[in-house]
Amino acid sequence: MDFWLGVLFVAVGLIISIALHEIGHLVPAKLFGVKVSQYFVGFGKTLWSTKRGETEYGIKMLPLGGYVRMVGMFPPAREEVSADAAAEARLRRRGLRGLMDSMAEDARSASAQEIGEELADGQRHRVFYQLSTPKKLAVMFGGPVVNLIISTVLFAIILTAFGTATASNRISSVSECIVPAAEQRECAAGDVESPAAMAGFEQGDRIVSWNGEPVTEWADISASITDGGTEPATVVVDRGGEDVTLTVTPVLEDRPVVADGAVVTDADGEPVLAPVPFVGISAAYELVPQPLSAVPAFVGSVFTGTVDVVLSLPQRLVAIAQAVFGTEERDPGVVGLIGVGRFAGEIASIDSADYGAAERTADLLSLVASLNMALFVFNMIPLLPLDGGHIAGALFEGARRRLAQAFGRPDPGHADTAKLMPLTYLVIIVLGSMSLLLAFADIVKPVTLG
Repeated sequence: MDFWLGVLFVAVGLIISIALHEIGHLVPAKLFGVKVSQYFVGFGKTLWSTKRGETEYGIKMLPLGGYVRMVGMFPPAREEVSADAAAEARLRRRGLRGLMDSMAEDARSASAQEIGEELADGQRHRVFYQLSTPKKLAVMFGGPVVNLIISTVLFAIILTAFGTATASNRISSVSECIVPAAEQRECAAGDVESPAAMAGFEQGDRIVSWNGEPVTEWADISASITDGGTEPATVVVDRGGEDVTLTVTPVLEDRPVVADGAVVTDADGEPVLAPVPFVGISAAYELVPQPLSAVPAFVGSVFTGTVDVVLSLPQRLVAIAQAVFGTEERDPGVVGLIGVGRFAGEIASIDSADYGAAERTADLLSLVASLNMALFVFNMIPLLPLDGGHIAGALFEGARRRLAQAFGRPDPGHADTAKLMPLTYLVIIVLGSMSLLLAFADIVKPVTLG
């Protein structure tokens, strides 16, 4: 039950994010006078709709996106010809060039037909393509910017109200024996008992002091162990509200070298080992609220990380295909909506004393915030039908007009974005194929939090 509640939480968060994204387009379009005939969340069969003023609002069956239908997205061709002449020209076209020209002409024709059906003669100025470049940019940026705002607000809530997971001075686990770093196994007969087990440390103990020095976080404990070497240390722990004094003698063991919070690796990618004082305790992570000033840097790191993933998406998808249809390991850095849903379900299902309602809520909110950041970055790709494609078209049109004005040339008019329809269909096919691949991979070779 908890699993499906987690899935529902993220699904509702995603649907709300999509709805707000489309409102980000809807509001400026209406403010600038563009006629918006439809506002829908989802695709496919209409489940519910209502007409308010001149706009139909509704919900469709597949909540995989949404759209705002603005009248007149494509301008007419620079040279108008009669319907008979256009039909004759279409018959003369052959090959790939003819197919591409037909796609562009069909897009213009559909746009012109929509204008004729939706707008009276005195309202022809209410088409999208008649907007100035700044207004076009405001309309098309509106959706992605809403996702960026949602992501930033959610991360601000997570950081300031819940906090970030930080290694605390509480013990999450105690090693019963000493297992070499290169061996990933349970304790076996003949293994030497760990110093922590011999000293009597217990899970849940909160370390108060180490060799007389107060400690408040795991960094203090780690530094005290390193500084003390293999000499016996007196440790005071809070156990159930009572102070308990223990004596532990660390031993030298080969363990991975850590620098700047990351494990150092050699040329082959293997962890570099070095003898260090070993006790056999691990830290419990607790949420520590952060100041509001930490939010911009955190959001910036999420943004750059998302951009890196999007830029490397082609090669990642190839690796995923090789993993699905071969024997390679699955790249855990890219998952589809099914994978995100599985993450949400697993988060909601975690049963651990160290993972309570606050941690669960923070992680579920983080999933929704990360999805919104992904929506922002992905929609900024300068290809139609993504918002970035419309933004690129508006910037090209504005730049071309400015250059013409600067050199005293006639106004070149609107950019004929209908010519990009062949590329648009190709992008749609690629996006659909990518979604199907990720869905298939999430089912047959899933990535799990475990």
